[in-house]
Amino acid sequence: MRRLTLHPTGINLRPNTARVLVRTFIPGDTARIVNIIGRALALSEAETREQLAETTVAFGERHQDLRGVWCRHFERVKGHVFSGRPLSEARQLYIGALFSGEYALEAAALFNPSIVPDPDQSGLAEGELRFILSLRATGEGHISSIEFRSGIVHADHAVTIDDPSRFVTAPALNPNPTYRKSVFLHKLMEMGFENDWSNDVMKSLNKDFTLSELEAAMRRAASELGPLPREVQRTAECVRWLAESNYEVHFPPSVAVSERIIFPVSSNESNGMEDARFVRFVEDDGSVIYYATYTAYNGRAILPQLLETSDFLNFRARTLNGRAVQNKGMAFFPRRIDGRYAMISRQDDENLFLMYSDNPHFWSEPQILRRPTQSWEMVKIGNCGSPIETEAGWLVITHGVGPMRQYCLGAILLDLHDPSIVLAELTDPLLSPSGAEREGYVPNVVYTCGALVHRDRLILPYGLSDTATTIATIDLPELLAALTKSKTP
Repeated sequence: MRRLTLHPTGINLRPNTARVLVRTFIPGDTARIVNIIGRALALSEAETREQLAETTVAFGERHQDLRGVWCRHFERVKGHVFSGRPLSEARQLYIGALFSGEYALEAAALFNPSIVPDPDQSGLAEGELRFILSLRATGEGHISSIEFRSGIVHADHAVTIDDPSRFVTAPALNPNPTYRKSVFLHKLMEMGFENDWSNDVMKSLNKDFTLSELEAAMRRAASELGPLPREVQRTAECVRWLAESNYEVHFPPSVAVSERIIFPVSSNESNGMEDARFVRFVEDDGSVIYYATYTAYNGRAILPQLLETSDFLNFRARTLNGRAVQNKGMAFFPRRIDGRYAMISRQDDENLFLMYSDNPHFWSEPQILRRPTQSWEMVKIGNCGSPIETEAGWLVITHGVGPMRQYCLGAILLDLHDPSIVLAELTDPLLSPSGAEREGYVPNVVYTCGALVHRDRLILPYGLSDTATTIATIDLPELLAALTKSKTP
């Protein structure tokens, strides 16, 4: 096959250690928390104001609303304050600062991007497209979070990225999110925690209920039993874990796209939110929602999860349910097919699968779509984001792992009406790591979590050896012609 022409954009997004988030820094030992607070209480008011002023000077210009962050962190530990007298605002802020620390979100890597059209396409010249680029940012302890950038694909196919803000902002967590009873019950049953006690709790709740209503129902059910049997204790722990894993966060509209950081919230993603695959999903009635599957990692196990947003300001994290929710690399088709949701996945860490569902939160009955066939994907294959609809078929960017754990990008073409039919594939890689691209945190890897097509050009952002990110473009007719030539019976 003739080598396809990649058009580099000159964009190179590299880790920036100056982009830091303020996180809580609270010891796990209660005695240490009390000792720290005790030392802060021993200071005079003058000494407290002096220490607070020095800390503000040292860190104030590195963050927006630093005093607000310190105030929230004080709230996390104020239950350990043993002083009977009211604390001044300065002392509360200083204690909040003592339990705070900076975290360099992208100190290690900024990679594995996906790209979607921005919900706001106003103010553009003819032929332009504004996009949002999601990125996996990895910092100390290999903890991954989700960052964003904005940019424009111009009419001449040039791609520009807006300069990122020097600040980063974590979203506000909704303290009382809403849940759907049917989804909650299904997950409890799937995990083996559907029993008399959990059924009693669920029966007392409406079809949609809030976290506070759930907690009240659990307290009522527990009070009727007296000392809780071990089985009920384990069920209650599971219910709390499930509630924690389904959360809602939001950013104020004043926060720029590049400042928005989705940092791990629940315990099942405590070690990272990895490889978000965003897609602009259009419902049959024309309404639009953005879905993103991602891998939640707690340091021991992985769990596929789902983000939902319509505006990139308000996000809902949801557990995915069903026996097909396994492994990594789940990616939605951008619309229903014959009235059903469709997903590309990899159940066995080796092959590509296709599955359908009547509900985006429930997945089962995967069917094999494609096994490794080419030399550069002998170890395993997977998808690199959601399928892209073209007149010729569904274009799926794939990744293959071959000798020496080298990751290459490939492409296959699926039938528009029956995606279980593979119409064509590239026999040679679309993109292979070469030259300086081979060097990085994880060498010999090129990888993407999603591309898009605009004006007959494939816009392909990809990560370089799990370290940095670049963007290239490829002529779509040229790519489709190459796929057609490699068509197999």
